[in-house]
Amino acid sequence: MPATTTLHTEATDKAPILSSDSGHTPAEPGYRVIRRNGAVTPFDPMKITVALTKAFLAVEGSTAAGSRRVHDVVADLTDQVASALTRRVGEGRTFHIEDVQDQVELALMRGEHHKVARAYVLYREERARERAAEKASVAASSASSLHVKTEDGSLKPLDEERLARIVEEACDGLDTVSAAPILSEAKRNLYDGLSLDELSLAPILAARTLVEQEPNYAFVSARLLLDRLRREALTFVSGRPEQATQAEMATRYASYFPEFLRVGIEAELIDPELGRFDLARLGAALRPERDLNFQYLGLQTLYDRYFLHTRGKRFELPQAFFMRVAMGLAVREIDREGRAIEFYDLLSSFDFMASTPTLFNSGTLRPQLSSCFLTTVADDLDGIFKAVKDNALLAKYSGGLGNDWTLVRGLGAHIKGTNGESQGVVPFLKVANDTAIAVNQGGKRKGAVCAYLETWHVDVEEFLDLRKNTGDDRRRTHDMNTANWVPDLFMQRVEADGEWTLFSPDEVSDLHDLYGTAFKAAYETYEAKAATGGIKVFRKVRALDLWRKILTMLFETGHPWVTFKDPCNIRSPQCHVGVVHSSNLCTEITLNTSKDEVAVCNLGSVNLVNHVIEKGLDLDRLAKTVGTAMRMLDNVIDINFYTIPEARRSNLRHRPVGLGLMGFQDAIQKLRIPYVSDAAVAFADESMEAISYHAISASVDLAAERGRYPSFNGSLWSKGILPIDSIRLLEEARPGVEMDSGSTLDWESLRKRVKKTGMRNSNCMAIAPTATISNICGVSQSIEPAYQNLFVKSNMSGDFTVVNAQLVHDLKARGLWDEVMVSDLKYFDGSVGQIDRIPDDLKALYATAFEIESSWLIEAASRRQKWIDQAQSLNLYIANPSGRKLDELYRLAWRKGLKTTYYLRSRSATHVEKSTLKGTDGKLNAVSAAPAPAAAIEIKASEAWGKACAIDDPDCEACQ
Repeated sequence: MPATTTLHTEATDKAPILSSDSGHTPAEPGYRVIRRNGAVTPFDPMKITVALTKAFLAVEGSTAAGSRRVHDVVADLTDQVASALTRRVGEGRTFHIEDVQDQVELALMRGEHHKVARAYVLYREERARERAAEKASVAASSASSLHVKTEDGSLKPLDEERLARIVEEACDGLDTVSAAPILSEAKRNLYDGLSLDELSLAPILAARTLVEQEPNYAFVSARLLLDRLRREALTFVSGRPEQATQAEMATRYASYFPEFLRVGIEAELIDPELGRFDLARLGAALRPERDLNFQYLGLQTLYDRYFLHTRGKRFELPQAFFMRVAMGLAVREIDREGRAIEFYDLLSSFDFMASTPTLFNSGTLRPQLSSCFLTTVADDLDGIFKAVKDNALLAKYSGGLGNDWTLVRGLGAHIKGTNGESQGVVPFLKVANDTAIAVNQGGKRKGAVCAYLETWHVDVEEFLDLRKNTGDDRRRTHDMNTANWVPDLFMQRVEADGEWTLFSPDEVSDLHDLYGTAFKAAYETYEAKAATGGIKVFRKVRALDLWRKILTMLFETGHPWVTFKDPCNIRSPQCHVGVVHSSNLCTEITLNTSKDEVAVCNLGSVNLVNHVIEKGLDLDRLAKTVGTAMRMLDNVIDINFYTIPEARRSNLRHRPVGLGLMGFQDAIQKLRIPYVSDAAVAFADESMEAISYHAISASVDLAAERGRYPSFNGSLWSKGILPIDSIRLLEEARPGVEMDSGSTLDWESLRKRVKKTGMRNSNCMAIAPTATISNICGVSQSIEPAYQNLFVKSNMSGDFTVVNAQLVHDLKARGLWDEVMVSDLKYFDGSVGQIDRIPDDLKALYATAFEIESSWLIEAASRRQKWIDQAQSLNLYIANPSGRKLDELYRLAWRKGLKTTYYLRSRSATHVEKSTLKGTDGKLNAVSAAPAPAAAIEIKASEAWGKACAIDDPDCEACQ
C-alpha cells in the first residue's frame, strides 16, 4: 500500500480491516475464520468493511472520506464477499483468512476498481514476504503446538508425520502430482483443537483445489477420503479407535470383512444368510488395491449414498461393498462362493456396474434390486388410487416409475355412477406427483415418476402444460416427468398437415391396445363416427399445431418427452402376449403392461472404455463380461423383493433384463475418433452389435441351464426373429423408415440356437442413463457426448470439478497445458473450439455436446437401435434452438426408427467461474450464479420460448 496509508492489522497475519456503519447485516452466527497462526475467531463482516474503506482511502485520499459513493460501494462489496464465503463454506463452517482476502480481491476486480485492487494485491504480496521471512527464522524442527480432539473429547498432539505419510501414499504411482502443495494447503487450514473429522477433511479439500490443474488429483482426493472412511469403518466394527494406511489394508481387509458382516447383520441391515458363506474364502478374494481406482466424485457418491451406515457412521469399505452386492446376487447359486467371487471381480474392476437399486439393496433384508416399474392406470377410482398406492410401494425401495394414464377418461366425459362429468386425468396426475415427492426412497435419492399419455387423448393439451410455472397450480405437476406416447399415424398427419382428432378413451378404449395398421383403421373409423354424432367427447385440431405445441412445451419446460408407440410395439419380442403402453422413468424400457401385470426391468451397464484396446474392441473380454453380467441380471429376478404381486407375476413370467453400456465417449476418444464422424457412427453400430450378440447368446446359455422363460412360445424369438430382423416388420407397417440393416457377426448360427434352445429372458438390452454408476466408475455417462471438458457437476452429493483427463494428457503431450489453458477453458465454458492454440484435430476429437449437431446423435442411436430389443435413453442437445431445428430433429428421430427420446438439453445457467483464483470443489466450488443470456427462438413469430432442461440440475433423475 502507499506509504501514506495506515492499515490496521492484527499482530502478524491479518488482512486490512476497518470499521464502518455500512448497514451491512452480519453473517449468520457460527462461521469462523482460521488465522495464519492457527487461532480461530468468529467471522465478522464488519472487518471486511473496514479493510475495504481504508483501501479506498489509500488510493483516493481525502476525497473518499465521508463519500456516500464510497460508502455504498463498500457496503455492496462487503455483501458480495460475505455471501461468497458463507455460500461456499464446507464442513466445519470455517474458512481461512486467505480465503477472505481472495474474495475481497475478486470483488474489487469484478467491480472494476482496478487501482484499489492493485494496491490491495501489492500490500498482500509485501505482507507475504514479511511472513515468509519470519517463518524462516523459526526452526523447522520445532514441535507442533497443535492438538487434535479425539472422539472421547481428549486432546492429543497432531501427528504431522502420519499426515505427511497419508498424503504421500495418496500420491504414489500417479504422474504429475505432488504431496507438497497438498500438505502446505492442508496445514494452512488446521487450528488447535480441531476434530478428527476436520483433520481428515483438510487434505481432501486441499487436493480438490488442484483438480483443475491436474486431473490425477481427483484420484489423490479419493485416496485421502479413503483414509477418513477407513478410520470411520474400522473404528465402528472393532469398537475401538483404529485407523490404517492403504498399505496396511492389504492384510487388514480379510480380517475386517467378517467383522463388517457381523456388525451389519446385528444392525439388521444385512441378510443373515450372507454370514453363512465361506467368509475366509471371500475375504481372501478381496482386492484392496482396487480401492485406488476411484476418482473423488465416485467415492464421495458411494460414501454419501451407498455404503451401509448406522447411527451416522459408515462401516462398509469399498471392496466389502462390492462383495456384499456380489454375495446378494449369488445367494441362490449352487457354488455361491465361486459365483460371488466372479461377480465381485466384475463389479470391482469397473468392467460392469449394476444399477443403483441393486447396489443399494443387494444382500440386505429387503433386496429390491429392480430399476424400473411400468404400470397401466385403470379408468375407475379403485384403479386410479391403487396405482397411486403401487407407486408409493414401488418407489419406497428405489424403483423408478413409468405410469400409462391413457385409459383414464378425459375432461367432460360422462361418469355413469354419479351421472356427472369427469374432471379429466390432470387432477389425478397431481396426486401422483405429490406421492412421488412424499416417498423419497429413504433419502438416498428423490422419488421419481413419469406419466405417459397418448397423443389422441382429449386432455393432451392440458397434459402438455403440466410443468408450466404459470396457471392454476392445482393443475400443475412441478416434479413429475411427462412423456407423449406418439402413434405413427399422428406423425403422418403432421407430415401431411392434416387434421387430428382427440377422443376420451372411455368411448374409444380399444385404441389403447392397437398399433400399426390396426390402430389406423380403428382411429379412422372413430373419426367417421364422431363426424356423424356417434361420439360425444371429441375435438378436432390441426396436427401440425399440436406438434408445434408439443415442441414448444418441450423447450419451455423440458417436458413432455417424445416417445413413439408403434416401433416400441411392432419390434417388441413380446407382442404375442400384450401391448407396450409406455416406457419408464428414463425412456429406455419398453415392456408390456396391463391391469394384471406391472412390468419390471433389471438393469446394468457394460463399461465400454474398459473393453477397448489399440485396435478396437476387445471382443473376448467383452464376451466374458456380458456373459457374467447377464447371469447377474437374471439372478435379480429370482432374488428380488417384490412389493406388489403384479410386479412379481410379470417378472417371473417374462424375465426381462436390460443390459446397457456407458463410457461410449471415452471409448471413441481412446480410439481417436471424433463424435462427428462416420467412424463414430460405425463404432456405435459395431459395439452395440457385439453387446447384443453376446447378450442374446448368454440368454440362450442360461435357457439351456435353467429353462426358457414361461411366455417364450409365440414370441418373435421363437420364430427366429431377432432385433435386427424386426426392422423389416417396422418397414412393412411404416414404409420409409430409414434404418441401416448391415451386420458383421454370425447371426444365422445364433438365430438357430435361439429357435432350438430358447431364451431365458424375454428382453435383454436397454441403454439407461447411468448418471450415478458412471460417476462411480469415473467414465462418461451412457452414450452421451461430453458436456464440457472442464465443468462443475452438481448432484445430491454436492458440486464437483470435472476435467477431461484425456484432453489434458493430449495437451501436455503437445506442451499446451498450463494455467493460461485452464483459464481459457473456464472462459469458454469447457469448450476447446474457440481456443486458437488448440490444433484442429484436438478440437474435433474433444468437441462438446453443444458443438455437435444432434443429427449425429440420432444417427448413432439409430445404428444402436437396430440391435436393441428395448430402447435407449437418448438426450438431445441444442445450443441455438429454433422451432425449425426442433421440428427437423424430432422428425428425423422418428424416420430413423428410434423408439424413444429423453431430455432436450440446453446450456446451463451455471458456468465454471471465470477467475484466476484457485477455487475449491464440492460444496466449496467456485461457480457463478449469473444466468446465461436468455434464448429466444420461435415456432411462430408470436411465441416466445423459455429454457429446456439444464444439464447440471441436481434434481433431475438423469443428473443423479
